[in-house]
Amino acid sequence: MTVRTRFAPSPTGPLHIGGVRTALFNYLYSRHCGGEFLLRIEDTDRERSTQEATQGIIDSLDWLGLERDEPIVFQSTRMDRHAEIARDLLAAGRAYYCYCTPEELAKEREQARAEGRVWRYDGRWRDRDPSEAPAGVSPVIRLKADRDGETVLEDLVQGTVRVANAELDDMIILRADGTPMYNHSVVVDDHDMAITHVIRGDDHLTNTFRQIQIYRAMGWEQPRFGHIPLIHGADGAKLSKRHGAQFALEFRDSGFLPEALCNYLLRLGWSHGDLEIVGREEAIRLFDIADVNRGASRMDYAKLLNLNGVYIRGADDDRLTRDVLERLAHRPGLSLGSIAAGRIRALMPALKERAKTLVELADSAAFLARVTPLPMEPKAAAALTAEARLMLREVAKALAETDFSIPAIDAALRGFAERSGLKLGQVAQPLRAALTGSTVSPGIDATLAALGREESLARIEAASG
Repeated sequence: MTVRTRFAPSPTGPLHIGGVRTALFNYLYSRHCGGEFLLRIEDTDRERSTQEATQGIIDSLDWLGLERDEPIVFQSTRMDRHAEIARDLLAAGRAYYCYCTPEELAKEREQARAEGRVWRYDGRWRDRDPSEAPAGVSPVIRLKADRDGETVLEDLVQGTVRVANAELDDMIILRADGTPMYNHSVVVDDHDMAITHVIRGDDHLTNTFRQIQIYRAMGWEQPRFGHIPLIHGADGAKLSKRHGAQFALEFRDSGFLPEALCNYLLRLGWSHGDLEIVGREEAIRLFDIADVNRGASRMDYAKLLNLNGVYIRGADDDRLTRDVLERLAHRPGLSLGSIAAGRIRALMPALKERAKTLVELADSAAFLARVTPLPMEPKAAAALTAEARLMLREVAKALAETDFSIPAIDAALRGFAERSGLKLGQVAQPLRAALTGSTVSPGIDATLAALGREESLARIEAASG
C-alpha cells in the first residue's frame, strides 16, 4: 500500500500556523513512509472562499518547501460527483429524503436550547413514504446513520475513542438545492483520491465519527485517522493576534527562514529525545505520527526567534544576501547596485552572527547601500565630537596607506591608537559612527574592508569635515 496523505484547507483567509503544522505533519509522514502528499482546496463555500486566499495557501506551502505529488484538487469542481454518491446512497436505501422545512427545524432547535438540552434530528422521515411529503417542500437527502452500538476509532494520536451511535443523528448529505454538505464531500474526495491517512486537527474529531458512517454506508475502506492537538498561546488561550504572528506569510515577511519555522513546528507536539535542531531530511527519517503528543502545544515566540537565529547563522551567505537585497529594495534612500550587493555579501559572515530575523539582518546591512552624507542616529551623532572629527582625519591618513585587507586595517588602527595614546575602542567608535551612521556594526576592520578604500575614506571625510 502506498501511503497517501492530504492537506485540505478552506480558502477563506490566510493559512494559519496551526494549518502549517498540519500540512507539515502530513508531508513528513508521507515522505517517511515513501508515500505521496496531496493538496485539496476545499472551496465549496462560494461566499467566503477567495482566489487571494487560495493563492496565499499555495504560496505558503511553496515557501515552506512542502512539495505536492499531484496537481491540486479543487473541491468545487467535484460537486456533481458528491451529488452522484448521495443519490447512490438514496437508491441503495442507505439515505432518504427529508421534507422538514428549515423553519420547522429552527423552531425545534430554539426550543431545545431554551430547555437546556442538545437537539438532534429525530429521523421522522427515515421510514416514511415520500408520497406523504407536503406540497412545495424541496427535500434534503439524509444519511441513515447506525442507531445501535457504538463507533470505535483507533486514532493514530488520540488512541481508542468511542462514540455511541445514538449520539449521531441522520445528517444531511445533500441540500435541497442539490449542493453537498461538508462531511459528505470530504469522504467522497478522500475516497476518490485514495487517501490512506487523514491527519488533521483534533477539532475535526466529531466530524470523523460522522464521516465514518458514510464510509460504512458506501462499503468503502476507511483511511487511518490521526487527530493532532491544537496550538495555543503561551497563556494557554486560543492563539490570536495578541500573542504574535498567526499566519504563514506573516512569519515570512517578519524575517523567519522556512526551515526554522518548520523545525520549530515539528518540535511543537513531537519530539525525539533531546534533539532540537532537525533538518528536513532528518525529520523525514525520524517522523512518525504515532509519536505526536495528545496534549495541546503552546507557541513560544522567543524560542522560535532564537531558533531562527541559529538557522540564519548556518545559512548560505549568497542566499542571505539575495534576501537582504530583496528586503532593502523597498526602502528609500539606498543605492542597490552591484557595488552594494558586493559589500553586503562581503560582510555577510559577520552581519549574520547577531541577527535573529532576516528583517534585523537587512536593518544591519542597510548602511552598506547608503550614499553620503549618511543619516546619523542620535548616539552616532553624539560620538562625532569636534575632537573625534579631528582624530578621524588622522585615522583616514593611516588607513589610506594600507592595502585595505582586514589584517592591514587592523594593524593600522592598532598602530594609530598606540601612537595617539588611545584605547582601540576610542578610535573605533567614532569611526563606526562615520562609516555606518550607527554605534553598532560588525568588527570595524571587517566593516572597512567591505566598504572598500574609496567609500570608506569618502564617508570618513563627510563625517569629519
